Amino acid sequence: MLVDSHTHLYLPEFDCDGGGEAVVKRAIEAGIGRMMFPNVDLSTIEPMKRLHDLFPDRTDMAIGLHPTEVNNDWRNNLRIIESESRTDSYSAIGEIGIDLYWDKTFRNEQIEVFRRQCILANELNLPVIIHSREGLEEVLGVFKELDKIPVSVFHSFGGSVEDVERIREFGDFYFGINGIVTFKNSTLSEVLPVIGIDRILLETDSPYLSPVPKRGKRNESAYLNYTAAYIANIFNMSVEQIGKITTENYYNFLKGIMSA
Repeated sequence: MLVDSHTHLYLPEFDCDGGGEAVVKRAIEAGIGRMMFPNVDLSTIEPMKRLHDLFPDRTDMAIGLHPTEVNNDWRNNLRIIESESRTDSYSAIGEIGIDLYWDKTFRNEQIEVFRRQCILANELNLPVIIHSREGLEEVLGVFKELDKIPVSVFHSFGGSVEDVERIREFGDFYFGINGIVTFKNSTLSEVLPVIGIDRILLETDSPYLSPVPKRGKRNESAYLNYTAAYIANIFNMSVEQIGKITTENYYNFLKGIMSA
């Protein structure tokens, strides 16, 4: 069994293909035993919950305000997210973090929203799913300010060995690895042995970042098998071994297990 630790199957990109329900079923048929749905903004909460309710034993949910969705109304939006988080439906806070790739206008607001959501995660004793795109300096800056850093996964990680080492100055974090590892220009094949298989979570980030040989097409959780096979080759393991270890990693992440 494989676990897709990060997939947005509830988004409109899947409406033309039988909807999220059909895509989840395809994933299950392909051997994906469990999927995590991270939230994006206020508009995605309800469709995410509807899809989760159809597969409560196969899916988990994370609640958070995505950094690219931080705008002038961030205080009100964050207040609603915080209120929603206090239900018993969520397994993590996310995805949250810093994204300065597209726009730096709300850089300071992104930092404040990330900081507040990390504090919220600590209050609720939930792990965190971190989105960091050209924002590692800011993420680590928030870590320095926190009394306690929540157990976290650096989702869609595509960084360097140096990035891994900098992150590990703050704790033994998890790293979400998706189709990026299969891209010709990716250097992750050299980075993964440094991370170690015991700190890797498999993910797709559907509908984005389809792995080779599906690159250029809309991604879905069933394609996780391609990424798992690629990683198995890097570690000289079977896909079954990779599945067993990364599934255990996922459940340890949800339990908040992270050694310093």
